[in-house]
Amino acid sequence: MALTMTGSITLPAKAETVWEMLNDPEILGRCIPGCEEIERIEDDTGFRATARVVVGPIKARFKGKVSLSDIEPLKSYTLTGEGEGGAAGFVKGNARVRLEEIEAGTRLDYDVEAAIGGKLAQLGGRMINGIAKRQADDFFAKFEEIVNSDDQA
Repeated sequence: MALTMTGSITLPAKAETVWEMLNDPEILGRCIPGCEEIERIEDDTGFRATARVVVGPIKARFKGKVSLSDIEPLKSYTLTGEGEGGAAGFVKGNARVRLEEIEAGTRLDYDVEAAIGGKLAQLGGRMINGIAKRQADDFFAKFEEIVNSDDQA
């Protein structure tokens, strides 16, 4: 089952600050719903993460890796990742993230494409799309909250 999502948020911070936060595993871990662990990969090309996910009747712990590519510092990058959740299934996909400085701060645009397989895919497109959108909304709401706070560490 394939999913696509696009969105945009305006953050009251300079692109340099937003960029640093998008590359900080501690901040990302606080934003990813269900994240139990996240660490930068030794060669500095991405992250390894574990997240607990509950989707309807399915509960699973997903372990995965995200790689960064097409990096234009302070402007954009592409995240490509995949995660395995045992019997629950798998998730793989990519997200293109772009930053643009604007008068109010920085606009962050994202385009996400993902594929889901296994038991998760059997739940139905409408349910999965709703959950995926809520997860993305939760991530960016938390990210915006952290950007807006004085407690970014």
